Amino acid sequence: MKKHIPALLLAVCLLLTLPAQAAQEAAFARSRTYAGEFSDLAPESPFYDNVTALYEYGLANGRSDGTFGPGDSVTVGQAVIFAGRIRSLYRTGGPEAALAYRGENEPAALPYLRYLQEEGVLDGEFAEGIELYKPATRAQAAHLLANVLPEEVLPSVHAELVTLAYSSRRFISDVDEYTPYYQDILALYRKGVAAGSGEDGAFRPGDPITRGALAAMLTRMLDPALRVRPQWDLTHLYSAAGTELSDLVEPGTYSLSPATEEELESALRYMLARGGDQIVFYFPGLSEAEARLLMNRSLAVMKAHCEQSYNEVRCTRGAGLATLTFSAAGAGSRTQEYRAAAMEAAAAVHDRLWAEGTLRPDMTEMEKARVYYDWICSSCVYDYQAGDESLSHIPYNLFVNGTAVCDGYTGAYNLLLKLEGIRCSTVIRGDHIWTTAVLDGAEYHIDATWGGSGSEISYDYFAMTPRQSQAIHAGQSA
Repeated sequence: MKKHIPALLLAVCLLLTLPAQAAQEAAFARSRTYAGEFSDLAPESPFYDNVTALYEYGLANGRSDGTFGPGDSVTVGQAVIFAGRIRSLYRTGGPEAALAYRGENEPAALPYLRYLQEEGVLDGEFAEGIELYKPATRAQAAHLLANVLPEEVLPSVHAELVTLAYSSRRFISDVDEYTPYYQDILALYRKGVAAGSGEDGAFRPGDPITRGALAAMLTRMLDPALRVRPQWDLTHLYSAAGTELSDLVEPGTYSLSPATEEELESALRYMLARGGDQIVFYFPGLSEAEARLLMNRSLAVMKAHCEQSYNEVRCTRGAGLATLTFSAAGAGSRTQEYRAAAMEAAAAVHDRLWAEGTLRPDMTEMEKARVYYDWICSSCVYDYQAGDESLSHIPYNLFVNGTAVCDGYTGAYNLLLKLEGIRCSTVIRGDHIWTTAVLDGAEYHIDATWGGSGSEISYDYFAMTPRQSQAIHAGQSA
């Protein structure tokens, strides 16, 4: 199926003229300055910056009549040549490594196609039945460009954002698993090479790609400053409104007579995950001292889940049954009201930070944890007047009244972290408590109480290693 590209089409191909460079940074440097060379390129054109950059990189000379034709289509062969030359620039510092694969009397694009296959950028399937003279679709262009540069040169900077948006089926909605090269299309979104059009970021995969649109993709590959971030409103996808405290607990298994600490902890998680405040165990002959020990062990579990706001328990015994009822000290019959209010307030903080863009999908867990650390430390003051019955021991007081002690700080902070799906618990030393969290796969200790105790936020107490935390907290209490 070999064909020859007509001379006219060859004349209008976009040309690569960068000099050979050894380093990728130098190879992608702009080598000249645009001074109105294209008569059909207006400053208000959506592709103005990209086409001028293409010229300045030495990648486009335009047509003999002094035009660029940003709205005209690009053939598959022209797109292949572009992909091959950019790969060559990266690999060798010059654009024409593909010419080593050139045969006699064949289309100009074929050596570039062979080069891309040899480099592992394309597989042989793409070449089967390909018609180099036909206009390239946007999906084909995505396939040609997605793997030209390695991840370290063209990183996926919007991976979480694109994954969430695409999986919602409300964004990039014209692309699905049946779309040709859909993974390559999504890769361009993740890398900042494509952002789509319209509010839903449509890609229009079957449309012919224009010279202007291809110029945009090419120059975004070369210049990080030109890369784009999809401006999608994903607030509704992140809203925590309606979340309940029970949703934040890993479900446990109920044991009627838990024999180990693990079984007791699992049974109490079973209660929390069901939204309860009472659990019944069967311990015939349980003495008062044993009942008190059971209550202390159960409160230790509640401390690990201090965002749940239970810090008080009573035990009633009868007929071999021990019934534990949990509440918040000082809250009495209003415990559930305060728990619900804390959950609602935390969800509102979460949603506001997302809506403001303070929290973003491309953030690491460490970055998200720091945002919440900043919010807690700047939104609360330590309650030095708090007694044992003060509401400052639970998250409610921090969210509603802006005062807390260490278990209120820690409970509120852990509640916010868990809204992000971050695994966290607590560390208790003496009469002080703080957070331990797994951020991006590693364990860290975070003491929001001490971090917010001064006139300015201190980050000495944020993301401490366990060893650092042990040294910092040695012999000290809240």
